[in-house]
Amino acid sequence: MTTAKDLFITTLDPRPEHPVGQGDLSLALAGAELIDLVGAGAVAVDGDRIVPGEPWTPDDALLGDAVERLTRHPPYERIDDWLWRRGKDLSAAYQDGLERDGELTRKRSGRSPFGPERVEPADTPGRRRAADRRDAREPVLAALASAVGIDDDRDDGERALDDEAVTTVVAAVHDAVMELEAVRQRRTIENAAFANLWRGP
Repeated sequence: MTTAKDLFITTLDPRPEHPVGQGDLSLALAGAELIDLVGAGAVAVDGDRIVPGEPWTPDDALLGDAVERLTRHPPYERIDDWLWRRGKDLSAAYQDGLERDGELTRKRSGRSPFGPERVEPADTPGRRRAADRRDAREPVLAALASAVGIDDDRDDGERALDDEAVTTVVAAVHDAVMELEAVRQRRTIENAAFANLWRGP
């Protein structure tokens, strides 16, 4: 299991009171992939740029897809550009992948057999590993979970990251999520203004 898969499962287990937005999660998943690539030496972070390292073929298909999408010629890609480009519909790709691997299961809400379906983590070693990282307050997973609104009320100082590259990526994820929220708020205001225009005085 990768950090991105652990993060996806963390957003479902236990089910949060406020579901994580798919756009927010997609950005954080792209950041989680990048952090794993840094850890494997497949990339390095130089300022705000992603510099490819030695060729590497991970066992995980989604992480392998991330490696194939790296920009390998200068000027190298900025981290924030990577988050938006790689993050497009990434949460849906992870859901599909985790369902295929048996890490997620679909259940119906309520007692009716025709109630809406929801996705839940299956009882697997992958789920337990993600839960162990969450319960151990592993700094990288905790910081990414915080970026998408999952916070266990711990002081941010407890999440100190001891790697400058990882810290840079996590900060970029936080900035991208805030930018996405600003876009949402602007659209809400614009839609309300448009509705008022048609409604009249």
